[in-house]
Amino acid sequence: MDLVRAFIDNFSFIATLYAINYGLAFICAVREIMNSRTSQGTIAWLISLLVLPFPTTFIYLVFGWKLFDDYAESQTHSGRSWRLARSEDLRIVDVDSGKDWPVLHRVAELPFLYGNAANLLIDGDETFASILDGIARARDYILMQFYIIRDDALGRRVADALVARARAGVKIYVLYDDAGAHQLPRAYKRRLRDAGVHIYSFNHRHPYLRLYGLTRINYRNHRKNVVIDGKEAWVGGHNIGIEYLGQDPKFGRWRDTHVHVTGPAALACVLMFREDWHWATGKELPARYPSDIPTPGNQPVLVMPTGPADKLEDCAIAFTEVISRAREKLWIVSPYFVPGIEVQTALYAASLRGVDVRILLPEKADHMLVWLASYAHADQMVSHGIKVHRYEGGFLHQKVILCDDEIAGVGTVNFDYRSFNINFEVTLWFTGEQMIRNVKEMLDIDFASSRLTTEENLKRRSFTFRLACQAARLFSPVL
Repeated sequence: MDLVRAFIDNFSFIATLYAINYGLAFICAVREIMNSRTSQGTIAWLISLLVLPFPTTFIYLVFGWKLFDDYAESQTHSGRSWRLARSEDLRIVDVDSGKDWPVLHRVAELPFLYGNAANLLIDGDETFASILDGIARARDYILMQFYIIRDDALGRRVADALVARARAGVKIYVLYDDAGAHQLPRAYKRRLRDAGVHIYSFNHRHPYLRLYGLTRINYRNHRKNVVIDGKEAWVGGHNIGIEYLGQDPKFGRWRDTHVHVTGPAALACVLMFREDWHWATGKELPARYPSDIPTPGNQPVLVMPTGPADKLEDCAIAFTEVISRAREKLWIVSPYFVPGIEVQTALYAASLRGVDVRILLPEKADHMLVWLASYAHADQMVSHGIKVHRYEGGFLHQKVILCDDEIAGVGTVNFDYRSFNINFEVTLWFTGEQMIRNVKEMLDIDFASSRLTTEENLKRRSFTFRLACQAARLFSPVL
């Protein structure tokens, strides 16, 4: 009786909560209809909102509601709408690469830039030795963004280097992702700020995140980008943490790849950082461009930033275009493999054309749900004649693609729905013979340290493991 009486006494309050929830569900349904990308996904959301408005409304706020329309303001400030057309007059534009790969440079809204020197950096020791040397060379400014920054031995080495240059008068701007670096202590940031370093989280300017932060934190800035004086840049898969140096006993060697680029491509990395900085802080980046753009090499490079603010699914369009152009060789390396239907279709078509399609994935798992879903997708590839290799030389975290002897890509993009549709990412595309040859030689070594998945391996999978993989695959759109 007490329970019934309590329900009656609070009926109006409970009814109000129900009304608010149904009203929110209606708003979510209307927004999903108006912003639909696929009919299947929209129908699934609408049915869930109708049948189970609670908790679907809150799940939709986290995973379905894109709120990056205001990022276009940052793109306007960076001149994205006119910079591609204006760049056609510059001597540093590689016109031939632009003609060969028009989809890529239109997706990037940047041209292929000629005159770069580019070097592959294998694993963490080589990568951070190069970055720290670059920081020591800085004379004007340093731009730095990472998905993860840890307050560990490596994080403190980087902080020491930044503090030293800040005290020497170098202007320093640092961005980190709210989700990736959520454990970064205030003391770490305070030390940098006290030295004059400008450091902010990607969502710094959006205080309403405190009310429903997960709705934006789902859309993460996954870019790793360091620029020194507008003349040299570093982009790749490493974050700032000792595990990226292979010092985590759980993973052992951490197999990753970064690229050091000197030349005009560094200016494109400045433009990308400028957009992120303006969105994060509301402030213009005062960093100056060098008056004389160095051209120390002969490598064409395209810097391609992608993210949830794109009008189209730019990342998926670009990678599908590269896959569809393969005629002899298509090698893909990724720690996570949860491709959308458009990428799956392109890979199957490449295999049917007789292309040597190889996919290199990690043997070890760092995120169990994604690892299981990757197995489900990868096993399906094997069933369609695609070669899937599992890396056994440590934990594989690099993000690399090689297409024939025509183009290679290195960056931050994983082969999953999150990187293609949800995260802010960046890929550097190379069409020069030297970089393509270097990428191939690197991947030859990586494939030699892997085992090929065979049909026999698939038959030996236990029912329990296959069930877990297929169940994890259902979560592909949010992994």
